[in-house]
Amino acid sequence: MTFNGFSYAGHWQKITLLLLSMVSVCWFFADTEVIALEPWIELARMGQGFIHPDFFATEYLLEALWQTISFALLGITFGLILGFPLALFYQHPLIAAMCAFIRAIHEIFWALIFLQIFGLSAITGILAIGLPYAATFARVFSDILQQAPKHTSFLLPEGTDKLSAFIYGRWMHMYPLIIDYIRYRFECALRSSAVLGFIGMPTLGFYLETAFRQGHYQQGGALLILFVLLIGSIRFWAKPLLLWLYLPLAVYFLPPIPPIDGQLIWRFLSVDIFPPMLQGQPFLNWFDTATLSKLFNWVYQLISQQVFPGMIATLVLASCALGLTYILTLVLLPFNSRLMMPKVILLFMRTLNLILRSLPEYLLAFVLMMLLGPSMLPAIIALALHNSGLMLFLMARQADSLKVPLTYKPRIDQYSYVVIPKLYPHFMGLLFYRFEVIIRETAILGMIGVMTLGFYVDSNFSEIRFSGALLLLVFTAGLNVLVDYIARRSLYSSAKR
Repeated sequence: MTFNGFSYAGHWQKITLLLLSMVSVCWFFADTEVIALEPWIELARMGQGFIHPDFFATEYLLEALWQTISFALLGITFGLILGFPLALFYQHPLIAAMCAFIRAIHEIFWALIFLQIFGLSAITGILAIGLPYAATFARVFSDILQQAPKHTSFLLPEGTDKLSAFIYGRWMHMYPLIIDYIRYRFECALRSSAVLGFIGMPTLGFYLETAFRQGHYQQGGALLILFVLLIGSIRFWAKPLLLWLYLPLAVYFLPPIPPIDGQLIWRFLSVDIFPPMLQGQPFLNWFDTATLSKLFNWVYQLISQQVFPGMIATLVLASCALGLTYILTLVLLPFNSRLMMPKVILLFMRTLNLILRSLPEYLLAFVLMMLLGPSMLPAIIALALHNSGLMLFLMARQADSLKVPLTYKPRIDQYSYVVIPKLYPHFMGLLFYRFEVIIRETAILGMIGVMTLGFYVDSNFSEIRFSGALLLLVFTAGLNVLVDYIARRSLYSSAKR
């Protein structure tokens, strides 16, 4: 890949124009109407809550903070235990396909599934985080290990066993990258742990939703401030040595796990997950003409009335959020780079980025929906703010490490000519990756009223129609896998140019 010449510019211009054209069409069809009558009054009340936070209003605050950390830590640990062995066999098509399907379903949907089996217990929270994170670890660790130098294995003593050769020949060379990624996923796990509170788990999200829903903005503001500080101070309290202390404490202080009803699990796996016309029927009767006809009609109605409308809404919403993320990141990136700004402005902007990337998009959308009313607009803004905060954090670090000519001056014209062309391929690769993530996040925003695939999934779970919910989750995962495949193919073709 080259960074100069007409072929480079022309290719990336085409990709960008195609992206912006798609976003423009989606904006035309998106529901972005502001329905709230007095958004500024409510916004002023929220602002007052943040200016005068009440840190003593939440009765079980310290317990909620610790449970948020505990679920994240135990979920990450479970994900590592399961994900690392999978990474060693990730090149097998079946392993890769299984992991792609598992990570394509958001943690909150996994929580809804496990909720039917284990109830509101610690097992539900840990599995909901650990299972998709294991699939993610498998993919990322596999990619990292593929980058390990090959020649080091020839330097090992003759007769070295395979395990030692793997550890010293490949693992130790990539160890810093692996540790950095685990730290990043732990930050993500804290956000996921907080979001689980929105379905009743005893984490910060439970008290956040309650405070904002009841208009107790001083309490909600205090909880948000504490959560941002929790994320921002990870490097101080999440030391590797301390984690060995936190882990047994997390297990010890877990909420009591209620008795698991084996009959309930068996009923869910043997009856509830099957379509209504197959429940209670002998296996041979499933292939009767009348039963197959009912099954076909059930699937057809589900696809035509829920899957297609939900999928279209999901793609429209995700595309609009992607376009807004693209614009916000490009506009704000110069204000986050040492190549352009003094330290005072950098400190302010990076604090703002910390807030944006720390707040879960689900919570942002929930708050914005209270201000702007039930439409796609709050979800679009929430997704764009959260993802642009993450992209700014990653892109600013890369911009700061660039080597620029001695004649470079911190002006927007030189920044655009010297810095942006070097960053743009990586920027677009990160943006395409975030598109897959945005689609996953878009689906769960249906739980607050946006009629994406997640809206229909949540409705089926609420109405105890588990078979319909699981079929919708299959389509949700399939959409994510398809988008990821298209994005990877686009980037692969870009890399060959």
